[in-house]
Amino acid sequence: MREAGLEEIGADMSAAYRTLAAIVGLAFSALGLALFASFFAYQNSGSPAPLPGGPLVHYAAATAGCAFVAWGGALAAGGIRGDLTRSLGTVTAFALVLLALMRIVAWFMGDYYALAGDLPRAEAAGALVLALGFVWLRPRGERRIFT
Repeated sequence: MREAGLEEIGADMSAAYRTLAAIVGLAFSALGLALFASFFAYQNSGSPAPLPGGPLVHYAAATAGCAFVAWGGALAAGGIRGDLTRSLGTVTAFALVLLALMRIVAWFMGDYYALAGDLPRAEAAGALVLALGFVWLRPRGERRIFT
């Protein structure tokens, strides 16, 4: 009886984990497409720059946008196909912690605080909440030595 209850909880957590992966994957893909589009919007002479900075900022943002599209697509695919989700979620949690660390360092530095105020701190908190979601909702894996 107790094992059946634990299996149901595991199934619920697995569904929540896969849903989290799919939603974050779609959000990362949308962010990536927006960053990619900013490069082309910057090329339109006479219009305001979509991001603060010059051509190199927009070039780097478009490059990061391509990476976000790939990362988001992988997460969304993992949300659909559950056997991939566990590994993708672990890597995503690690990357989100790195992102939060960078945001906290930027928040402590005067230049970034003058530019963005408390925004880096809020972004760090959001990234850490998502990372915790990927850690806490992670489904149990099979114990395999070699595959």
